[in-house]
Amino acid sequence: MLTLYGIKNCDTVKKARKWLEEAGVGYHFHDYRVDGIDAELLRGFAAALGWEALLNTRGTTWRKLDEVDKAGVDEAKAIALMAAHDALVKRPVWMKDGEYRLGFAAKDADEIKAWASS
Repeated sequence: MLTLYGIKNCDTVKKARKWLEEAGVGYHFHDYRVDGIDAELLRGFAAALGWEALLNTRGTTWRKLDEVDKAGVDEAKAIALMAAHDALVKRPVWMKDGEYRLGFAAKDADEIKAWASS
């Protein structure tokens, strides 16, 4: 079963969920704010996707962090920051049968559908 991780009010997550439903692809949605996100889950994401790709440094949550928090970020610090601030995790994260993908763009829809339906 496909699991989509994210935050329900994120525009990209909304688009991905709408697309999944319209495409008839079954999935489970894991909302970080309802279901939680912890360091163990984030370590799994980071191992598959790379912590640099996973850490959202373009959003307002990152910009509002103290400079000391943003300085010298490595994997351990990134995971701790993402566990403390779920909006720092790029969205959505897709997981199926131990494989992960990150993000959603309409141009990738056919590829995602093939992957999700396999």
